[in-house]
Amino acid sequence: MLEKLRIIFTIPELRYKVFLTLGLLAIYRIGFHIPLPMVSASESGGASDFLERVSLFAASDLRQLTIFGLGIMPYISASIILQLLSTTVPALAELKKEGQAGQKKINEYTRYLTVGICVVQSWLYLSFVLTTTGTGGEGNINALFLNADGTGLAFGWQLTAVMVMTCGSVFLMWLGEQIDEHGIGNGISLLIMAGILAQMPKALFELFGSMEPKLTGLQAGNFGIETLILLCVLFVSVVVGVVFITLGQRKIPTQSAKFTRGRRVYGGTRQFLPLRINQAGVMPIIFASSLLMIPGYGLDFIAQAFDNDNSFAKLLRTMSGPLLDQASFVFNLMYVVLIFFFCYFWTAITFNPKEISDNLRDSGTFIPGYRPGKRTTDYLEKVMLRITYVGAGFLSIVAIVPTIVYGSLGVPYSIAGFYGGTGLLIAVSVAFDLVQKIDAHLVMRNYRGMLEDAGGGVSPVV
Repeated sequence: MLEKLRIIFTIPELRYKVFLTLGLLAIYRIGFHIPLPMVSASESGGASDFLERVSLFAASDLRQLTIFGLGIMPYISASIILQLLSTTVPALAELKKEGQAGQKKINEYTRYLTVGICVVQSWLYLSFVLTTTGTGGEGNINALFLNADGTGLAFGWQLTAVMVMTCGSVFLMWLGEQIDEHGIGNGISLLIMAGILAQMPKALFELFGSMEPKLTGLQAGNFGIETLILLCVLFVSVVVGVVFITLGQRKIPTQSAKFTRGRRVYGGTRQFLPLRINQAGVMPIIFASSLLMIPGYGLDFIAQAFDNDNSFAKLLRTMSGPLLDQASFVFNLMYVVLIFFFCYFWTAITFNPKEISDNLRDSGTFIPGYRPGKRTTDYLEKVMLRITYVGAGFLSIVAIVPTIVYGSLGVPYSIAGFYGGTGLLIAVSVAFDLVQKIDAHLVMRNYRGMLEDAGGGVSPVV
């Protein structure tokens, strides 16, 4: 492995791409240490817990207001919205079929939509921070930026904060595109992974700082040797599972038709059509966790508007309790149901069996035992439904294990979430994609790939 790493830095073009990518990621991390001078976010109460969960998927730290406070999530949201609309809006569907020119136009629409989402999210986020302590948020505002009567942040400075955070997210979008074009790997994915990995050392330090070097019997809130061993086992298990599922494929045999040209016969070769087991990736977990947070915090927020003795407020708190308690059976059951739903939903959006069937027929390729056309489409859809069930089950296990550890052992979410959950799933998946792209450069120059000895070129078949 050390020899292969040395080879990477001996190739001038690849060395330039790697250093450029590292430099752009360093700029990305530096921006998270440049706070807005007007406001400092509050880390008290349930707000801190809520912001911590959202920060995991936004590749940012929403607990403090910085120039990159929104992270790259507005661009991801805009991309998801355009991708969903391209399946329902005829004009966008036609652009998608135009190839590179159409995709360039869709990317332009995505940038415009990103700016709009940034403005809305930054304004809502700023309003949320200003209401966390005191009327108008005086406890969070720098005294130099208060209104003339000292009751809140001046409107002009609010607009300035919104513009700065909007420009910060747009700049991150530009950084991701520069990595795509001049660096190595998927730029947006690398930004998300860098945000997750940057918070892992803090979580690890927090774990060892609160751990007691003795046996505690896995008591909630007491971090002993058993807790450390359990977290290590979860870490290794999730990494192994993510690697297996990420590389796992259902290979469908295909055969091209024979045709004669002159005195020679061409075609007739047997190939495989690979279908990924986890076709939806990590998106179902992001959708499910985001959607599951809204009812609990929403009901609790509405209940705060009434007196504690109000019967309606008690009903709302009774309903929001199981949704906010990650150790509850109701929370985990709804979490699994939503993950399965979004797995099938996202797969239906991104995987089009009819389009694949038409492409096979146009290229003179068919699946043995199935006629081209509707029968091939139905077969591909049936296979994808079955393997999606396996992928959804795996994502459900990865998602609920940290919530169970968080609720039953009292381990902080910053630890349970990163060392055995979604953060680890994203990091491992993006790392594999990065290594595969580096391997492509090495193989093109007649070098052996980094994962060649480890079986990186062979995917598990189901």
